[in-house]
Amino acid sequence: MDDFELDERKTTILKAIIRNYLETGEPVGSRTISKYTDLNLSSATIRNEMADLEELGYIVQPHTSAGRIPSDKGYRFYVDHLMVEKNREVDEMKQFVIEHTEKVEQVLERVAQMLAANTNYATMVTAPSYHRNKVKFIQLSNVDTEQILAVIVTEGNLVKNKIISVSEPIDNETMLKLNILLNSNLNGLALEEINLGTISRLKEQAGIHSDIVSDVLDTLAETMGVDEDIRIYTSGTTNFFKYPELRDSEKASELISTFEEKRQLASFVTENLLEEENTGIQVYIGNESPIQTMRDCSVVTATYELGEGVRGTIGIVGPKRMDYEKVMDNLKVLKQSLDGILNKPKG
Repeated sequence: MDDFELDERKTTILKAIIRNYLETGEPVGSRTISKYTDLNLSSATIRNEMADLEELGYIVQPHTSAGRIPSDKGYRFYVDHLMVEKNREVDEMKQFVIEHTEKVEQVLERVAQMLAANTNYATMVTAPSYHRNKVKFIQLSNVDTEQILAVIVTEGNLVKNKIISVSEPIDNETMLKLNILLNSNLNGLALEEINLGTISRLKEQAGIHSDIVSDVLDTLAETMGVDEDIRIYTSGTTNFFKYPELRDSEKASELISTFEEKRQLASFVTENLLEEENTGIQVYIGNESPIQTMRDCSVVTATYELGEGVRGTIGIVGPKRMDYEKVMDNLKVLKQSLDGILNKPKG
């Protein structure tokens, strides 16, 4: 088969020719390739390899130039290899996130129970969600003549797949140009950094395909926005009955229902996570609490960060006369054990 005609060196040179041509639109010469790759080959060696690639039909020489451009066969080879590479990266990331997420969520449930037992207060722990994470890469590929698949991977190792409808088929060269356009403009940016200037420049450069750019940007916003359906594990609500000042049946039932229905907890936690400075331990005493039913309580929270941009909250709710030192010690220990979990090697 054709793929076996190319050894590693030829493959590297072909990829370099295609990338260079896609970036510049100009035929590529051997001197450019000698600067472009880290193969440390002479121009003469590269010329020989390029002659072989031309003979095999992967590149062609336009009449008016000494340089070469990719043929359809060259593009096909590049796309197939690129997709294998990217699909492997995406699969590895998906597996990595699945493995860690399952473990983390079981851990968090236990954390809530352990904290409640240890402190004799009510506790809440949120599952990790993604904040201020950055675009790692974007990969567009054809599904069929009417649909393309956008795979977006962010630095929080969140993978989002989105099917985008297209009015006409996208050829390989256009697809590669769109991939390069999106990645060169968006990689490394957080959602907040993708401004109107960037968006209009992208759309202008995409020309008739600006709708695809809009769909990708919408998907980015969905992927990187705050998760409104934040999962919260709670424990120890019956501990409220241990404190006379909270034992009043109306107060206690309001507090317990706040914990059970979780909506107010979720909005409080979401706001807390969005405040970049709230990365240490926060204490809300009595009326400082943003939740009405907790105005007779103290709420102590800590933000943990599993990896860049992947954050959650641990909170302890008790009477205003709670043992603050013990609560803070517990939170510090937990925060330290959770911080950086996604960055630690597996095994």
